Amino acid sequence: MSEPNEQIDYIGLDHVVLRCHDLAAMLQFYTEVMGCTLERVNGQLHHLRAGASLIDLIPASTDTLTPNMDHFCLGVRAPDWEQIDNHLTRYGIKATQPASRYGADGLGLSIYLQDPEGNQLELKGPP
Repeated sequence: MSEPNEQIDYIGLDHVVLRCHDLAAMLQFYTEVMGCTLERVNGQLHHLRAGASLIDLIPASTDTLTPNMDHFCLGVRAPDWEQIDNHLTRYGIKATQPASRYGADGLGLSIYLQDPEGNQLELKGPP
């Protein structure tokens, strides 16, 4: 088992983004059946509150090979983006530049990167 990562201080899961072929059915399921509340709509992006985290729903492309999960986001406490970038670079991982995005705690800077199997991961700082 590896040592804890001192460069990234995780808070927990911030949000998961799902691609939906039937957005209305997904909204109904997550609000009526699962008890989530619609917190915010930004164009075609719907943010549903699930406790301390969000489930974001976006329309899927017509490509049936596209996976349902767009990405998941981990909350990071007081990130030093330059330090995190240097850490990732040591492992050959490229990340996007920090940009302001909405998450479970509101707007905050975040970056995107991919794991070894191509899953998209977002790291997001606090507001």
